[in-house]
Amino acid sequence: MTLSDELERLRELHQTGALTDDEYTVAKAAVIRPEGSAVPGVPSEKDVQQWAMLLHLSQLLGHVLPPIGLVVPFVIWQYKKVDMPEIDEHGKIVANWIVSALIYTVASALLCIIVVGVPLLLAVLALSVIYPIIGAVKASSGTVWRYPLSINFFQ
Repeated sequence: MTLSDELERLRELHQTGALTDDEYTVAKAAVIRPEGSAVPGVPSEKDVQQWAMLLHLSQLLGHVLPPIGLVVPFVIWQYKKVDMPEIDEHGKIVANWIVSALIYTVASALLCIIVVGVPLLLAVLALSVIYPIIGAVKASSGTVWRYPLSINFFQ
């Protein structure tokens, strides 16, 4: 059946009352829309993956501008979880790691008094770079990756 035949059939169904106005509009859009194109108002899987990746990588801003690196991931999470519910899980993972890393940093800084804290501080610094990168790579492929050593504050 050609596109014009299908549209004519839908028009006839609509005129006979078999389809409501809303059903007709949705069915017509489904026929006209090319295969695999996004539904208006619904984010594509690619969009979700890109935002999740950006959410993970936004933590790295904390190494350049510390306050920004703490705020931006929370803003992205809260702003995008409304449109993209999949982002909520990534946001909780990132938020848990940020809070955990802050706790580990303070504890390590206090332990620097007895020298043991220096390697711990370096380990936290390394993990705060490595984990967001791994999380971003996994998110870009559609996988949710929980950061090891992260304390679950947000569930």
